[in-house]
Order: sequence, then structure tokens, then C-alpha cells
Amino acid sequence: VNGIEIYSMKIDSKVTSRFAHNVITSRAVNRGNVSKEVFFDVELPKTAFITNFSMTIDGVTYPGTIKEKEAAKKQYEKAVSRGQTAGLVKASGRKTEKFTVSVNIKAASKVTFELTYEELLKRLFGKYEMFIKVKPKQLVKDFEIKVDIFEPQGITELEAEGTFITNELQNTIKKTFSEKKGHISFKPTLDQQRTCASCSQSALDGDFTVRYDVKRTTPDNLQIVNGYFVHFFAPTNLPKLPKNIIFVMDTSGSMSGRAIAQTKEALLKILDDIKEDDFFNIILFDSRVSTWKDTLIKATPENLDEARKFVRNIVVGGMTNLHGGLMRGINILNAAHEGNLVPKRSASIIIMLTDGHPNEGVSNIQTIETDVKNAIGGRYPLYNLGFGPGVDYGFLERMALENKGLARRIYPDSDAALQLQGFYDEVSNPMLTDVKLNYPENEISDLTMNSFKHFYDGSEIVVAGRFVDSNQNHLTVDVRGEGADDALSYTTQQDAEQTARAVQEQGYIFGEYIERLWAYLTIEQLLERRIAATGEEKENLTAEALALSLKYKFVTPLTSMVVTKPEEDDSEDVIADKPIEGIDMYLKNPLSKPGMCVYAKLLFIVNLISIKPSFITKSYRQSSQVPVSQPTWYTSVDGDPHFIISVPQKRDAICFNINENPGTVLNLINDPVTGITVNGELIGDKRANSDAKIQNSYFGKLGIANKHLDLKLTVTPEKITVQNGNEKIAFTWLDSVTLEQPGLTLIINRKKNLVLSMGSGASFVVVLHQVWKKHPLHQDFLGLYTLEEDKLSEQTHGLLGQFFHPIDFTILEIHPGSDPKKPDATMVVKNNELIVTRGWQKDYRRDPKNGVDIPCWFVHDNGAGLIDGVHTDYIVSSLF
Repeated sequence: VNGIEIYSMKIDSKVTSRFAHNVITSRAVNRGNVSKEVFFDVELPKTAFITNFSMTIDGVTYPGTIKEKEAAKKQYEKAVSRGQTAGLVKASGRKTEKFTVSVNIKAASKVTFELTYEELLKRLFGKYEMFIKVKPKQLVKDFEIKVDIFEPQGITELEAEGTFITNELQNTIKKTFSEKKGHISFKPTLDQQRTCASCSQSALDGDFTVRYDVKRTTPDNLQIVNGYFVHFFAPTNLPKLPKNIIFVMDTSGSMSGRAIAQTKEALLKILDDIKEDDFFNIILFDSRVSTWKDTLIKATPENLDEARKFVRNIVVGGMTNLHGGLMRGINILNAAHEGNLVPKRSASIIIMLTDGHPNEGVSNIQTIETDVKNAIGGRYPLYNLGFGPGVDYGFLERMALENKGLARRIYPDSDAALQLQGFYDEVSNPMLTDVKLNYPENEISDLTMNSFKHFYDGSEIVVAGRFVDSNQNHLTVDVRGEGADDALSYTTQQDAEQTARAVQEQGYIFGEYIERLWAYLTIEQLLERRIAATGEEKENLTAEALALSLKYKFVTPLTSMVVTKPEEDDSEDVIADKPIEGIDMYLKNPLSKPGMCVYAKLLFIVNLISIKPSFITKSYRQSSQVPVSQPTWYTSVDGDPHFIISVPQKRDAICFNINENPGTVLNLINDPVTGITVNGELIGDKRANSDAKIQNSYFGKLGIANKHLDLKLTVTPEKITVQNGNEKIAFTWLDSVTLEQPGLTLIINRKKNLVLSMGSGASFVVVLHQVWKKHPLHQDFLGLYTLEEDKLSEQTHGLLGQFFHPIDFTILEIHPGSDPKKPDATMVVKNNELIVTRGWQKDYRRDPKNGVDIPCWFVHDNGAGLIDGVHTDYIVSSLF
């Protein structure tokens, strides 16, 4: 492609005792006669940790080095300041992260990229699964996937499939396994890679998945190597435990349309799967809380029929009283246990689904977490499902982990019902409760998690540890749990010689595999515990996870890999980071932001700025003109709330209005990760315009807050008030001021605009629009512009904030509308079909007096179908 030929790509995976070590090697040559940029672009599982990367150019190797994130930060900022994309790794799909690096190579030069990553394969529905993303983007002369599996217990089944595999390609998958070894290879020829006989496009584009399971003659398997052990526990043929399950469902207004339809579809299928000796109930919450029944009900055929009718009749509307719904479910479950309404030997589960933020009843997140934890009291797990992008995923994850459960994202796609059902299937067959694996305390120094609330059919419990004496070569384990009929208790023993005999016949164990498995599992669990921890406990968990990440060279959320490029390459070193679910861990290039930009009707020219807070003690000084940097995309709302969403990849725009009464407060931006919120209060004209059906409205007051820093900024056309804790400072628009204090930089440009930067989040510009004081109709108002919105997290939402994420749309069936100059069309956006009208909105950036007409597709009815939920979902009770 473009003179660059990838002539070899090899994916080599070695799996030993469920621990996978994967090496991707790509070789390219510049066939052109000038220097060219070569890209290495691969997707890897989110559950994996990168352990190594290198580039070799004309025989010289440029390695990646793993450092503490803070130590890599200077190189990171240096690259960003030059306008480069510094981050190499970003979340790219439900299960994957994308690793991208590029380098300039001379004509006829060759480059070899090599990336290594490791992960522990998890057992689900009775099989271990390894997922490889295949997307070479061109025909590759020497393409191969090779997977070697070694399992001391023996392999019982092995399968490989690809979403892109045609009948012809099926024959190129070679698969063999016998006893303890399994081998898979996929090596298509150039012709087999083509989409058709004469095509130059590659058919290799999709997921390649390997699944296998091991022999289980005993309920567990214990392996000891070089002072470390791993213990796999997955008993089979146990009787299923009855379960008591409560579904707590969000039915607020934002769940309208497809979301509630898919939720109902999934619930109806789940009701088909509930066993007759299970107990269940359904709780719904919007502004109020409603229940199907007052107690847990046995899943008899009659009760299930009644529940189906209840589900089919669910309607949505109102706010989100999450606390009320969850507490009602917990109280019903607790009462059932206390009143002996459910079997003594049974497993209790709560599954909660929401698509938004708590905004009714108790809405303080810390209070909700405390109340829920106290009410559950460690008796059963809570599973939280976050539907769509508008959830505070960090809050859902913390609350689930504090209550021995987990959180899961449900993506609002056509298969959302299957995602919900799939999650239920994972937890629908509990076999044991209160499983505890006990190891001699005086012999083991570092043990991963060894007590588990539930063991589910088809899964596996994995515990690893380090011996106090690294020469110790034997171990006795006592396992206990509660089953359907009685308590489970047995003892297992193993010595290092047995393990050595089991592994001696194979030659491709990589390094100290059990030690690395132990380190991987320990880091994963420390990072998980860190999510819900605070204060000193969080610091200790961080220090421990960081030390292990550096020692074993894992790229985790606490470390970064610095990739050094050749000196003649005019770009800086680049950084590979581990993204965190729900938090955008990489910086984007502000000059070439993919996605889109959002701005709105501007009535004043604004100099675009880039501020670095200097975090010095408070100082006031006369402000000079705001420093000007390269223009960036920015987001704004201005004038009679006119929103324009520019979609650069379409070279087009979408616009909509919000029509609400004066006094209404709208949530514009809400980022639970950085703690930044922006709300705006509407004002109207001095008197109603009797000729207009819809009255003009503008923003007359803005509230910008950072709850993590306890900062609040109130802006009106008259004054600006800064509140930091209990301390308040006020300014007028006649002041020219620069205010700097920890976490805050504020610049007021007299009678024009103010520029605000809070902590490490985005910067904001508020523009003052002044009209003639004696104007019979209009009054002064404000416009809001967001700069560097890529510093806000992926969880950012609000009327403006939701459009900081990429959006795409398709226009169909353009036809004449009611105005001959403005045709109508059908727009497909966010899986909705909307009737839209071609029109123009004024952009006053370049011409403050007359503005510039921006053509856009106008979405009617307050953005219905384009914005998440309905516009009234964004009405809040106050500025803060």
C-alpha cells in the first residue's frame, strides 16, 4: 500500500496451563524511491498486558522500555506539545485495544516490528477462549497464525474458527491434539487471501478464535514450579443450586425506544430459562420505584406467565432513582432470607441494569455505595450492567466490586438483548457458594484471592501463590464450599516432581510460566481492589501493583512503555499505555481529531487558546491578550440554544435547537471521571414575541464545577464568582484579571470573554454577548466554548458532552420539504430513522457581525432521536 509492502506477518501463541504468551511479528519494506511512513497497527485483547515491543530498521533495533507512568510523563508531554499523537494504545472495540506505531524508513529499507503480550485465559461455558484479531489490510506473502497449547492435565477438545473463514479458507486451518499438546496453524497463500480471484483486497479481516478444554479426572489441578504454585479448581457433575435472583431495571425516560425494547426481549428469554426451584422478582425504577411482587416468588409456570405479562407492559419515563430501586431489591432479598422464604442451600444474586446517572431520591454516589454495601453485608454478589455511553461506569464498577460482583458494559447495538442474555447465562448456574481454598499460612507468602462467593458451572477458580521457602516442593490444600445437598470438603496434595514429570515432555514452556501467571493474576486483582479503595489502602495497593508491573515488565494502568525512534525520524519518543475501561487514557492530536467537533451559533469571535495551569499561589495581575495557539476543534453552544455538530468524516454537520422556558437549567457537560460538570440556566427576551410560536431563549447563567477540587464558577452577564471550598471571590466584566491557584487558572478579558482551566480537564471559554441597553426585546447573554475536550473521559455526557464521542450518520431518500429551498430526508443515526431538513445555521467565528452560513441537517423536536434519551432528561434542578 502506497509503496510499503508488508511481506511477512506472524502471530505465534504459546499457551501453557492457560497462560498465553503471544508474539506478533510484522516485516515491511519500502518499495518506493523516497522515505515513507510505515504503520504497525494491531488489536489485542483488553484482558492482556503488553510485555515487550521493538522495531528493527536495517539491522538496528529500537526497543521499548517499560517505566513508571510518572517517569514517562515528560516524554509524553513533549510529544503532545509538538502536536503529535503520543498514545499508542487506545480502546477500539468491545473486547480489544488498538496498538499503533509508525516510523519513517528510507527507500528500499526494511523494518521489523515485534509486539509481545500475555494473558491468563479464562474458562467460560466449559471452554478456554483465545481471541486473535486478524486485519493485515493488504495481501501478505508470508502470513501465519500458529498456536501451541500445552496442558499437563491433558486436552479433551480443541477448535478454531474465524469470522472471515470461507469454505476455501477452512481447509487452511490445520488442527491436531493428543494427550497434553495441541497445535493449530493457519497459513493461507496469497491467492487464498484474496476476496476474489482477480482482487487485490485481503479477505483476512475479523476474529480468529481458539477454544479448548482440559481433562478433569479430579475437581482440581495443582502445579508447582520453582517456588511458585498455581491451583485450578473446576469440579464437574455437581448438582445445581437453586438460585434467588432479583432483577433491578432502570425504566427512566432515557431508556425509551430501542433500549427498553431490547431489555424486555432479554428479560422474556431469561424468564424462559429460569428453573422451577428458583425464586425471583423484578424491580423497576424511574422517578418512583415499583415492584412486580412484594416478596421473592417461586418460578412456577403460572408465576412465570404472570411475570412475562408484567415485562411486556413495562413503560418508561421520568428520572433515575437508582438508590431507591436497588435498596428495594436488597430489602426484599434480605427479608426472604430472614423469613426462610427461600431454601437454606441456595445462591442469591442481584442484577441491576441502568443507562444513566442517579438524579432522583438519593443521588450522592458515595451515599449510595455505602448504603448498598451495608445492606448487602457481603451475603451475595451484586452485578451491575451499564447500558450505553451515558453511565458512570466507574461508580457501577466500584459498587459491584465492593459487593463481590462485577460490572459489565452493554453496548447499544443490534445485539444488546443477546449481550444481556449472555451475561445472565454466565451466572445462571451456581454450583457452590462460599468457596474457600485454604493453604498453610506459614508456607505461603503471597497468595492471590482464595475465597469466592459463588462457583458457576463451566467456569474455573484460579489461585496462585509464592512459597516462603523457594525450595519447597510440596503443598497440601484444603477446599471447602456449600453445595446443593451438603457441604463440600476435601484435601488435595501435589509435589514439584509430579509437575516436573507432567511438563518434561514438552520443549516450549516460555520462561518461568507459573511465576508470570502468579504476577499477572496478582496485578489484575490488586488493580481491581484499587478501584474501590481510598486513602492509605489505595496508595499501598498502587505501590504493590506498580512494583510488580515494573519487575515483570507488564504495561498496566500504572506503567508506560516508551518507544524510542531513530534519530533521523523527526518525531519524538512515543508512549504505550494501558487504557482503563471507561477512561480515555490516551491523548489525541487536537489538530487531527478523528470523531467530530461540536460548536454552536457564535455571535462573537474568540481567540482559541491553550492554557497550562501553573499551579502557583494566588496572584492577580493585569491580563494581556490571551495567547493564541493553533486552532483546534472546539465545542460550544451559543445564541438561542443552537447546537451544531460538525462530522468531519462526512464533511457535513447536524444541528438542533433546545426550546425550553426561561429559568430551566440544562446539563451541558457531565464527566464523572474528572468531576467536571457544566450546567446552563436559560433566560428569555424582555417580553414575549406575540408573533412567534416558540420564544427565543439564551443562556443567562452558567455553572462550571469540579467536584474533585471543590471548585465552583458562576458566570452571569454581570459578574463572575469563584468559590473554592468556603472561600469566595467575585469579579465583574469590567475587570482584566489573571487568577492562578492550585487546580485553577482563570483569565478575564475585559468585556469580552473569560478563559478557565480546571485541573487536568478541559478548558472553557465563556463569551459575553452584550446588546444595546435600551433594546426593546433582547438582553445580554453568554456563549460557552469547550477546548481540549479530549482531556475529558469517555464517560462524558450531557447535551454537549455526549458529542465529544464520535458519531456517524447516513442520509437516505432526499425529497422536497414544506420549504422549496430546504429539502427533507431520512437520516439514520444511533440506529434511529429521523426525518430531517436541510438548512443553515450561522457560525460567527470568522465574521462576528454577519456570520457565515453553515449548511447542516436539522433534527426537529429538540434533537429527538439524535441526543441520548429526550431533552427533558437533561433538565436539572439547579446550577450545581
